[in-house]
Amino acid sequence: MKRIAASVLALTTAFTASTAFAGGPVVIEEEGQPEVVADSPRSGWIVPVVVGLVLICAIACGSDDDTAE
Repeated sequence: MKRIAASVLALTTAFTASTAFAGGPVVIEEEGQPEVVADSPRSGWIVPVVVGLVLICAIACGSDDDTAE
């Protein structure tokens, strides 16, 4: 009986030891950060047009400094 128990114990140890190391090392790759692309604003032309209109108005209107007495 001891002989059977010893051989069963030896076989169990041999099989469990080999399955403990099965599969090899686990390599985890880190994912890169997602690339963030800023969309161009749709109203990119509004500011230059408004500034241009203000400058044209300022030049066209001029100053009304009449020194008539």
